[in-house]
Amino acid sequence: ISNGIDFDAIPLKQNRNNTSHELHLIGVAEVHYWHGFDRLVNGLAEYYRTNPDYKVYFHIVGPLTGEREQGEILPVIRDNHLEPYVILHGPLHSEELDAQFEKADFAIGSLGRHRSGITYIKTLKNREYAARGLSFTYSETDEDFDRMPYVWKVPPDESPIDICGLINFQRSQQMSPPEIRETVRALSWTAQMRKVIHETEI
Repeated sequence: ISNGIDFDAIPLKQNRNNTSHELHLIGVAEVHYWHGFDRLVNGLAEYYRTNPDYKVYFHIVGPLTGEREQGEILPVIRDNHLEPYVILHGPLHSEELDAQFEKADFAIGSLGRHRSGITYIKTLKNREYAARGLSFTYSETDEDFDRMPYVWKVPPDESPIDICGLINFQRSQQMSPPEIRETVRALSWTAQMRKVIHETEI
C-alpha cells in the first residue's frame, strides 16, 4: 500500500495567488541531505546572477538538522546574497504552518533521495502537498505521482534546479487546488487500509 492521507488533518489551500510578479516555493521538512534543498538554493544562485525582474522565493520550513545540511545551504545563501529570497522559518505548526502554505504557490519535495541510495519511494510529503492542493517537484520515482500533470519531475543527480524551467512549468499548470486534492482521494488511509482488509479476507 501507499502512505495514506488523513484528509481531515490537512486543510485545502483556499486561494491561488497572483504569480505575475513573483513565485513563492515552500519546502517542509526536518531537513536532511537527502532532501536536496541545496540543489534548489544553488539553482536560485544561478538564477539571480542574471538579475531577473521576476522574483522567486524559497521558504524552508523546518530545521537544518546537521553540519552537512547547514554547510551545503547557508554558505550558498550568504555568498550569493540570497537572504531576501531564501527564508529559513524553522519549525512551524498548526495555524502558522497553514498560513505559510496559503502564501505558497509551489512545493518542493525531496531532490536528493539518490544520495541515500533510494530510487523508489512513496513519501508522505508528496501526498500532503497534493492533499493541500499544491503542485510540486521531486526527483525520485513515485508511481502515484510520476504522471500527474501538476508534478514537475527533476533528474536524480547533483545538478542545480532549473528555476526558469520551474517557473515555466508553474505558469502552464492549470489545475486548481480542489482538482489536485481530488486526484489523491484513493490515497486516504481509509482507502489504503481497505486494501489490507481485502487481502486478509482472501
